[in-house]
Amino acid sequence: MRWEEEFTFFYPLKVRFSETDMFGHLNNTVPFIYFEQARIDYLKSKGLMQSWLHADSENIPVVADLQCDFLKQVFFDEELKVFVKADDVGNSSVDLHYMVKNGKGEICLTGRSTIVQISKKTGKSVPWTGETKNLFQVDREVVHK
Repeated sequence: MRWEEEFTFFYPLKVRFSETDMFGHLNNTVPFIYFEQARIDYLKSKGLMQSWLHADSENIPVVADLQCDFLKQVFFDEELKVFVKADDVGNSSVDLHYMVKNGKGEICLTGRSTIVQISKKTGKSVPWTGETKNLFQVDREVVHK
């Protein structure tokens, strides 16, 4: 599947006991935390989090939309890989896709989010620089060659 092959970045993790419910499987709120962890590491790998976190930065990223599809049950102590990729880069937003695989390589969860860069002062969207747009496009170009 081409969509699956486009992911190159992933964040590894292990399901903690506290993340499961009384039935022993992953609580339905936890994937959003996994997406956040992977998203932050993905953005760090692009060098973006460091600039947003700098005290002089006038811009910050906000999550405008976030969703998850549950495809397979996930249980305590499972080792997972949370994959992230940029899909659609807009003027000041980017759609990120998520794919979570278990140790057997099966897709357990998929998701999507929209991140918007905004001004700390005005709260209004701020366009990406050409350099930032290129950082997001690199993932897609590597796969499509």
